[in-house]
Amino acid sequence: MDEMSKKIKTAVFPVAGLGTRFLPATKANPKEMLPIVDKPLIQYAAEEAIAAGVTDLVFVTSSSKRAIEDHFDRNFELETVLAERGKKELLSIVHNILPPGVNCVYIRQPEALGLGHAVLCAKSVVGKNPFAVILADDLIDDDKRGCLAQMTKQYEQHQCSILGVERIDHDETESYGIVKADSIGDRMAKVMQIVEKPKPEVAPSNLAVVGRYILSPAIFDKLETTGHGAGGEIQLTDAIAALLDDEEVLAYEFEGKRYDCGNKLGYLTATVEYALKHPGLKDDFLRYLHSFCLPTE
Repeated sequence: MDEMSKKIKTAVFPVAGLGTRFLPATKANPKEMLPIVDKPLIQYAAEEAIAAGVTDLVFVTSSSKRAIEDHFDRNFELETVLAERGKKELLSIVHNILPPGVNCVYIRQPEALGLGHAVLCAKSVVGKNPFAVILADDLIDDDKRGCLAQMTKQYEQHQCSILGVERIDHDETESYGIVKADSIGDRMAKVMQIVEKPKPEVAPSNLAVVGRYILSPAIFDKLETTGHGAGGEIQLTDAIAALLDDEEVLAYEFEGKRYDCGNKLGYLTATVEYALKHPGLKDDFLRYLHSFCLPTE
């Protein structure tokens, strides 16, 4: 079995960022631990990976991110109290944050040198296997399968690196990696070019890469030789551009709605819309919203 015909069993979560847009909330608490209703962003990301068949979760962290490790670890004191008080439902929630057979690995990113560097930090764990990268900031809601499950299905057919993309407004291209791609079928296109944060007037398209990747292990060789790009960081986009010289890379327009929880408006939008779907909250919350938006005289 060659490298790229292996199943996607590993997902890398770059979680070492400082979260400055959410200060002071993120001064002592990782931005990935910000809750959407009653689950932190990183748990939604982990659940998406597990639903796609991933068994090894690799978190690339910094010294201030112990809360993530604690969240996925056992808390015997909490479990004992819940058991003694007969809180069976809450105890089940705590026990089932991760299902059996899922492994967590934590790797420190020694310097904040960008997304590409964070992915490179996972090389020793990933080895020569294809793998996924998930950015927890990009919360993608798809009730049917999940974004990464969609992508792994495409990977099984095409056996190459795949980038999750969506169409954005042209005036937003400076916030994303942008691809130029030729369609090869429904929602799938062959990537011809990828550019990091181009100005709208020179952007090759409005297809933006948004926080979901399946990558060949060859990306590590490209990352090791990629110089510092935009912002003085090692850009994953630049390494993918180099990978295009050697391998096919595809772009997949995933199904589902993305919430950019890296900014406050996107985070608040996700919170409201997830609350409106929450089985124990949606009816009361909807009544509240009606009373707030349409106050009686």
